[in-house]
Amino acid sequence: MTLYYERSGHGPDVVLVHGWGLHGGVWADVARGLSKECRVTVPDLPGHGRSRDYRPREFTPAVLAEEVRHVLPGPAVWVGWSLGAFVALGAAQEFPQAAARLVLVGATPKYVQSPDWPHAMALSVLQQFARNLEQDYAATLTRFLSLQTGGEDREVLRRLREEMFRHGQPPVAALRDGLRLLEREDLRAALPAIGAPALVIHGERDRFAPLEAARFLAGHLPQARLEIVRAAGHAPFLSHPALFLDRLREFIHE
Repeated sequence: MTLYYERSGHGPDVVLVHGWGLHGGVWADVARGLSKECRVTVPDLPGHGRSRDYRPREFTPAVLAEEVRHVLPGPAVWVGWSLGAFVALGAAQEFPQAAARLVLVGATPKYVQSPDWPHAMALSVLQQFARNLEQDYAATLTRFLSLQTGGEDREVLRRLREEMFRHGQPPVAALRDGLRLLEREDLRAALPAIGAPALVIHGERDRFAPLEAARFLAGHLPQARLEIVRAAGHAPFLSHPALFLDRLREFIHE
């Protein structure tokens, strides 16, 4: 079995990688806009969406990137949001020939705080989400989405909730694996060796991955620049779609 994916359009190859608990459908508007000038591949990661019954040998950025690479026709621009940005960075680190360029959206190299990394959520918050999954599944996922939007953008929250359950409930095991990935991964040391040109697009009001984390990414990737989306939260491609698509097109065609 391979990942479920959809492909549309003609032109430079672009792959859109979604975040934790969701699926490729969250990119529908972006894929539709890009497919007029690019060949766009949109996978559902293992355990998510229409790949819900597919389990990889490990749930790590490198292994997830390998699974996505298998469904691509060749080198591509990897656009990753949140957990998907970890996957895109994993591709650039392990399979540099496959990742021509990177677009990292709502991204951070490390999701939990540590003595040398304040730009993240407390470990206890993530661990509480993992415990709550076993007790009140739907409410826990809704709270997680609310954390991403900061409770400020009701339309974005509505879209995320709608997409999360569009293809049924994501398996608890896959969600648990994803939370463990967010808890343990630290890609800071790997950034200077990633040579692919990168665009870091980040919401000014992102509470899930603070803006300082995006500044760190852009400052430590050798060929990166930061685009801050004013008044946006964790999902600027949903809250500011026209601006996001413009910046994405410019970067792809540079």
